[in-house]
Amino acid sequence: MTPWIDAMRAGRFEAAWALERATIAARDPATRDDPALPYHQRWVWDGRAVDGREVLVRCYHGLGDTIQFARYLPVLAERARFVTLEVQPHLATLLAGLGVDRIVPFDPARPLPPAECDIEITELPCALGVSPADLAAPYIAHLPAALPPDTIGLCHRAGDWDPEREVSEALLQPLCARYDCLTLAAAPTRLPVLNPAGCPLDMAQTAALVAGVDLVVTVDTMIAHLAGAMGRPTWLLLKSEPDWRWSPCARDSAWYPTMRLYAQPRAGDWAAVLDDVIADLSILMPHRSSVPWPA
Repeated sequence: MTPWIDAMRAGRFEAAWALERATIAARDPATRDDPALPYHQRWVWDGRAVDGREVLVRCYHGLGDTIQFARYLPVLAERARFVTLEVQPHLATLLAGLGVDRIVPFDPARPLPPAECDIEITELPCALGVSPADLAAPYIAHLPAALPPDTIGLCHRAGDWDPEREVSEALLQPLCARYDCLTLAAAPTRLPVLNPAGCPLDMAQTAALVAGVDLVVTVDTMIAHLAGAMGRPTWLLLKSEPDWRWSPCARDSAWYPTMRLYAQPRAGDWAAVLDDVIADLSILMPHRSSVPWPA
């Protein structure tokens, strides 16, 4: 584990930002926003202050990263002279209420030209010097879908970034047999859920489902960040050595106050994780049989 990851997981954000600033100072300016690299491997911010400047916020990472760090946009808008958010098209409407002056859908083939200050959205905490605890969720809102009481939203898929984050559908079968569930994964499922065709690949409809369920149980993917950003009760299923933003030794998260963490006790042991989830659910929610969901 690197010193930066150790500092982030421990909530020692000032120490993590000092490490980031040292890394930025050591970079060759000629490699900034290098078009020879994939977008997610590029660096953008040169370390100078954002205050009073025209700032272009670029979203070069995943949807979950953008949602996680979107909490900093209102603070940036207060301190910068003008803010443009170049964001993944799926998120343009969802993030429209966060105070930026202009939102432009990101076209990887035609990125916007540099502004007075360019910064990648994940670099905002260091640039602003503001910890996540100072910017409490929720900061994204949506009207809820009409769902049966006590419905649980499930997401077992994690995309292509890290297959080890995914949970087998079979391990969710006992949960679905006992509670009314719907899937928040954008794919058909054989689980006995209210929407076996899958969650629509549409952020507004997905946000409505997240707002409408009583609990989200998800692996480490965009759905986790969306639910956390909306302030929804969220139980996050983690592998034994999770991503830098989660501590495997903690049950809570500075990023999302309504989130509870469930890390594998041993690498690959999802069964133990789901056993803990079902045990906790038996305390939190009464038994319910699945009922049809109105079309």
